Amino acid sequence: MARFDRKREYKKDLYPRNHNIRVPEVRVIDNDGTMLGVMSVAQGIALAKARGFDLVEISPNANPPVCKILDYNKYVYEQGKRASEAKKKQAKVTMKELRIKSHIAEHDLEVRMRQIEEFLRKKNQVRFVVVFHGRENQHKDIGIDILQNTAKRMADIASVDGNMQSLGNRMFITLIPKN
Repeated sequence: MARFDRKREYKKDLYPRNHNIRVPEVRVIDNDGTMLGVMSVAQGIALAKARGFDLVEISPNANPPVCKILDYNKYVYEQGKRASEAKKKQAKVTMKELRIKSHIAEHDLEVRMRQIEEFLRKKNQVRFVVVFHGRENQHKDIGIDILQNTAKRMADIASVDGNMQSLGNRMFITLIPKN
């Protein structure tokens, strides 16, 4: 019994090739990059088969679509390699969240400020949340003061994304590191 390989199934239908090309005419490019001109799909397939390659649709949105004579498996491999290289170069942004109560002690708040600075220096975004319990919900001005003071203290290394937001019994700001 043959084993089912999802990656291989996916690669099979990644780019239209040979008889899966559904347009009457295509612009054909040789495997060395020379333009062979506009021809029917059947002529392109016959030309590709004569050279031992496949006719692969490279640019389906062009008018007429562009097809290239090449080794399909090698092309899919190279495209996958390019995609993985691009993914490696992509910056990974993580969001850290710090929660405090509205009646936090001064020293504990200082510890949280140092943690926020550390996260921002590591280029992480920080969501700083003040949580209210019970009657504390009547004194949201305390939370507003804490968040505004935090934004002022971090102004040299971070900028505030959007405004201060309130959601139920929580208020928060999002800090984004400056370059």
